[in-house]
Amino acid sequence: MRLLVTGADGQVGWELRRSLVPLGEVIAMDRNACDLSRPQDLPRIVREAQPDIVVNAAAYTAVDKAEEEEALATIINGTAVGVIAEETRKLGALLIHYSTDYVFDGMKDAPYTEDDAQHPINAYGRSKLVGERAVEQGGGNHLILRTSWIYAARGRNFLNTVLRLACERDELRIVADQIGAPTWAHEIADATASIARQARQEVEQGDFKSGTFNATAAGATSWFGFAEAIVTQMALRTGTQTRPEVHPISSADYPAPAARPKNSRLAGDRVRQRFGIALADWKQGMVRCMSST
Repeated sequence: MRLLVTGADGQVGWELRRSLVPLGEVIAMDRNACDLSRPQDLPRIVREAQPDIVVNAAAYTAVDKAEEEEALATIINGTAVGVIAEETRKLGALLIHYSTDYVFDGMKDAPYTEDDAQHPINAYGRSKLVGERAVEQGGGNHLILRTSWIYAARGRNFLNTVLRLACERDELRIVADQIGAPTWAHEIADATASIARQARQEVEQGDFKSGTFNATAAGATSWFGFAEAIVTQMALRTGTQTRPEVHPISSADYPAPAARPKNSRLAGDRVRQRFGIALADWKQGMVRCMSST
């Protein structure tokens, strides 16, 4: 089996290089090899790879910058995704595409299910919703995996930012009124590999059904709670007695160009029932991630 991975240098893409190897030949393409800002190049790239499965881990993810670059974000997260969906359909391949909690407005009191109405409140969320609809309209076999608050031991993300600031400052002020599930890229990749293996078997048996699934860590916390847990774990690992104070603030106290959903929780029942996938609690994943460095 041949698997094409786009965005191979991103947080999830990097982990997919490892997790997908047992399934077959992995063709991992970074932005230099497969640039989604150039959708016109994608038909040739996909056709030359001749994949059985495409895992699209490439995306425009600069949430605040997207407010100024919505057209570019929509090309990468929407238009290009539609081209990939069309090419995978022509090849009879399976497309696995990642989406986000940001397709919702965050006004619901309970975790969002896959069938809840989407209503993004920022440019990034709108661009990702365009991508979801392009995959669905592509008509081929596909799985959309919505995840949230992704972090990893490498790259630019909230965990590494907090670790850096904790070494530079005596106190941190972190937003406490946005709730979600911090999800380790390593576990997203492992879940994707399990899903891909089962989905491929379903395709071969003729009983595959396309769909959208939430794939996030169990439990939930705020950005403040996540930061507090990171700082606490850092102190335990280093044995230091000194650590910065972490203070909760509101979103209004930390204005940003892009509005964020207050509730980013995603219900995981559907992916558990279909694929037997249940990611670990967010805090367990965080501890494992920090222990892996």
